[in-house]
Amino acid sequence: MIRWENGFNSQLLTEEDIRAIDRASVDILVNSGVIFDSPEALAIFQDHGAAVDWSSRRVRLTEPIIEKALKTAPSSFVLKGRDPRCDYLMGENQSGFTTFGVGFSVVDRITGELRDSTKKDLIESVILSDYLENIDIYSHALAARDCPLRSVDLHEAEAFLTNTVKHCMHLDLGERRNIRRFIEMAGAVTDGVLDLYKNPVVSALTCPLSPLRFSANSCDLIIEFARVGLPVNILPMAIASQTAPVTIAGTIVVSNSEFLAGLALSQLTSAGVPVIYGCSDTTFDYADNVTPVGSPELGLCSAAAAAMARFYQIPSYVAGT
Repeated sequence: MIRWENGFNSQLLTEEDIRAIDRASVDILVNSGVIFDSPEALAIFQDHGAAVDWSSRRVRLTEPIIEKALKTAPSSFVLKGRDPRCDYLMGENQSGFTTFGVGFSVVDRITGELRDSTKKDLIESVILSDYLENIDIYSHALAARDCPLRSVDLHEAEAFLTNTVKHCMHLDLGERRNIRRFIEMAGAVTDGVLDLYKNPVVSALTCPLSPLRFSANSCDLIIEFARVGLPVNILPMAIASQTAPVTIAGTIVVSNSEFLAGLALSQLTSAGVPVIYGCSDTTFDYADNVTPVGSPELGLCSAAAAAMARFYQIPSYVAGT
């Protein structure tokens, strides 16, 4: 099995660069603020001393709130597998690999035709990932587009919870009702929801709405997971020249600000809950009118985000190319 025990460092950012990004991010959070489309999130921030404009749903944090969130968030933690041999340590300069998603189409392996992905396709991806020893955790790779929209995220959860013993990260949880049901499903494959504090066999990913906004669903996920001690991957997807400045540095400032805002909500809800520093920033291709996930710029953004995560001593999860 391949292991990069000492991690990988591209030296993309100098210490001065990192501190400049941190200062710019704090300035945004304190002076410009972030929009949270959730009355519950607004109340949590207000109760802890942040300035909240309820009409615009804009929250302006304070430096002590940011500093405390960074202090209470753990620098390492274990993403548990249902088989203890599949436990994965996040942090401490260890690098690992995961699937990514969520794909909506597949090339049919029989006909060769491009078509919508199904729950059967998702199950096959889970079984394959369970077999591959260099896949450390299973991130929800495909959408079950043949399932009812109201419950598709739960159908997807059933597909991976019953077909792998590795840790599972849900990338597409919907409204609060299904967030709670997913937590109940995780409890059903362990020793109950209360056991998830010490046995987090699942986690979830949520993306802020760049620039500088969290949907109600994102807020609900962060809050509900914090209350039961489950890890959340806060993964900005800022697009240079579209939802962020054209420069790599400016894009990282936006996504770093979004991460810190989500981290603050998580830690104010339940101090010490595990949080992952995610990033899938990239650029925009004006010639083809697409957002290329495999671009060199995505690799640069991912390297910069990993450097910021190391600076904050928070485990990272970044997109590859």
